Amino acid sequence: MPMVLARIRFMPQAAPLPVDAALASVRIAGCDHALAELDWEPPIGGTVYGTLLNYHGALAALGDAVHAPPYRAPPRAPVLYIKPANTHIGCGAGIPVPDGIDELAMGASLALVVGRTAYRVSEQTALEHVLGYTIANDVSVPHASFYRPAVRQQCRDGFCPMGPWIMPAARVSSPDALQVRVYINGALRQENSTTNLVRPVARLLADGSEFMTLFPGYVLRSGVPEDAPLARVGEIVRIDIEGIGQLQNMLVAQRDWASGAPA
Repeated sequence: MPMVLARIRFMPQAAPLPVDAALASVRIAGCDHALAELDWEPPIGGTVYGTLLNYHGALAALGDAVHAPPYRAPPRAPVLYIKPANTHIGCGAGIPVPDGIDELAMGASLALVVGRTAYRVSEQTALEHVLGYTIANDVSVPHASFYRPAVRQQCRDGFCPMGPWIMPAARVSSPDALQVRVYINGALRQENSTTNLVRPVARLLADGSEFMTLFPGYVLRSGVPEDAPLARVGEIVRIDIEGIGQLQNMLVAQRDWASGAPA
């Protein structure tokens, strides 16, 4: 069983644990536990960056609008934004649905975790700075605007589930060739692949480090495929990324999430 880095509530910090990614189980003190049996924390502690329009389909979906104001042309650099700490929750935690909103968009994303300080690194050496990979759900209130930060739609409490663990980079030979699937209540609702990234993982990290320092623990999410599926209160969302694992969360009403009701 490969070793991953994970944070469980009774652990003070991320610790190496053996997992079976295919069976979504982890071994602690000689006993195997299913994901749902453990109280997961987000496996990271640094700044989390998201990337817009980094799937060819998502960029193509803009159609002719990409050449009109305010875009005027396809982006020549990564379109980055931040998912602040209030959005971070772990596997199994409830995703709060704000009052007055019927559905939320589920944004499946491969997330790379920085292991070595990266500043102006080359694409050829970028992956040497990656500690490993995890799964992120870039939850958002459905919206159409891409040309200004959609803070109100993307940065609400609990809108960035991550985990359940960090799969070491050495265990992921081809981060640019991984199947990404989204299930809602067990039904497959989306399927894509990181082969469709506009900027592959190494180039994305190199481009991001061109203008800012990425410190150990920072997370750079590779992007969300087009046609993100929608989910409602009471539905269970599971994101599977080949070779990484499964991230599962239930949508709950905001009032229940705020009161500490279990997911």
